[in-house]
Amino acid sequence: MTKKYVVIAKVGNNKFIKHNVSNLLLYTNYLDKNWSSWRWFNVFDKSTKKQITSFTKNKRPSKSIL
Repeated sequence: MTKKYVVIAKVGNNKFIKHNVSNLLLYTNYLDKNWSSWRWFNVFDKSTKKQITSFTKNKRPSKSIL
């Protein structure tokens, strides 16, 4: 079973989006394609609701899962 994350991304000056994600690299590609001006995203554990980490447009995830 793949671990799931809740991700909240800032994609505009006042716009945020929230998704359930299992692959962080694919999610980064999705942001690049659909929200090219995205700035950062925070990753939360889906079960505990605690923040695990955050990434920026320049500090991207190096692997698909944490």
